Amino acid sequence: MQRRNVMLVFICLVLLWGTAFVDKAAAAEVVSSDFIIVNKKTNKLAYFRNGKLDKVFSVATGKDPSLTPEGSFKIVNKIKNRPYYKEKIAGGDPRNPLGDRWLGLEVNGTKGTTYAIHGNNNVNSIGKYVSAGCIRMKNDEIHWLFSQIKLNIVAIITSSNLSFEQIAINNGKLSNMKVLTGKLMIDGKKNTLKEPLVLEDSRVYIPLRESVKLLGGNLQWNNKTETITMLVNGRTITHKPLTNKATVDGTNVKIIESRYQGETVMLSLKSLLQLSGLQGKWDSKSNAAIINN
Repeated sequence: MQRRNVMLVFICLVLLWGTAFVDKAAAAEVVSSDFIIVNKKTNKLAYFRNGKLDKVFSVATGKDPSLTPEGSFKIVNKIKNRPYYKEKIAGGDPRNPLGDRWLGLEVNGTKGTTYAIHGNNNVNSIGKYVSAGCIRMKNDEIHWLFSQIKLNIVAIITSSNLSFEQIAINNGKLSNMKVLTGKLMIDGKKNTLKEPLVLEDSRVYIPLRESVKLLGGNLQWNNKTETITMLVNGRTITHKPLTNKATVDGTNVKIIESRYQGETVMLSLKSLLQLSGLQGKWDSKSNAAIINN
């Protein structure tokens, strides 16, 4: 009897251990709201955090279009200082063409050993079609991305003329976002925007540079500080994209966080009106942003 009880306890522990293991495995398989898109058409990589475009980087891809595979692939390993076995170059060696960070992609059973997003030892190759199939990044940028990435998030690799957001929508990654034909009504005059409007969580985002220009203002980008300075309606406005911070004539103002549509900075209509002091609204019937200048 005692031996039977011991066996029952052992079986229960095994079952509990197995359940815990399955739960952890299942948790690892949960679809993350973080993901990556690589567009070979532009040689750009976009990192989406919590379903929103966070950063865009220039990359290098295959010297032939067929070399860098297209599709949705999980990142299945993260390796620091991976050796370059072909030339027997140690990991971390400045000569190593893989840099010192490797995000391995599960492509057709290769288990992250063949295709990857990795660093490089030739910064001049970035933006070009030069690799044997992998996706190269600048070393400092892959260091940043490496620290953000969790295993099993998806990297979508494609060649497209669409924006990153539209690619994400087409791949089922952004179900709560709608891309609309861009219409901006200023003082009753209809202006068709080159860039589409974005409707997300009941918020309307409009292309900032194009909208400021149509409002008679001007916009300048500072590469060093990565900030925008605008002159709109007699106000000097500064803003750093992807943040909720801005200044109006030197006074700090909190706004709705801006976003990117491809490489275009998108600001919510509400925030633009707040910063500029102009009046306006969103007309859902005509899908038009209305501003009175």
